[in-house]
Amino acid sequence: MKKDWNARLMEISQTDREIWQTGRAFAGIDEAGRGPLCGPVAAACVVMPEEPLLLYVDDSKKLSEKRREALYDQILETALYARVILASPEEIDRVNILQATKNAMALAAKDAPCDLFLVDAIDKLDVPGEVRGIIHGDAVCYSIAAASILAKVTRDRIMREYDEKYPQYGFLKNKGYGTAQHIAALREYGPTPIHRRSFIGKFV
Repeated sequence: MKKDWNARLMEISQTDREIWQTGRAFAGIDEAGRGPLCGPVAAACVVMPEEPLLLYVDDSKKLSEKRREALYDQILETALYARVILASPEEIDRVNILQATKNAMALAAKDAPCDLFLVDAIDKLDVPGEVRGIIHGDAVCYSIAAASILAKVTRDRIMREYDEKYPQYGFLKNKGYGTAQHIAALREYGPTPIHRRSFIGKFV
């Protein structure tokens, strides 16, 4: 059954439209890469306008790579504000994955022209305004979904570059997640400089 993308757009933008109707500016924040064994976490903050609503915006994990790449450009062209910040593997190891993610989110949001921040599953963040954590936000909120696309495309591009540098780990395919092939390569070749030491103790 073919997906009705217009209906999906109305569904995912309902929360956003309710806030726009009050006249309040707000941002969506999301991250990509909390779970992988290596590479950075990418955190994105985006302030989207009420019009135009971009067709196909959805949870980035549900979209094809080709569609994500196209939407990435459309979001950057349309957004009133957009910023992506990376948290390095070193920072993740130093402060833990949750804190590193929050730090990157806060940096991405610090210059946003608003005082309300809708965040995927996180409700405490050092940002200049009110924070509303929304469970599964990237699936139910248009602005958070747009942020999820910026974060995932940014991180996937980085992991493609790392695949050229470290081809034996299969980063092009696994994007750093702990697949059987990735773990086998980790045990055979050892960790690279981009591996998170706090994540791989049981594999090396």
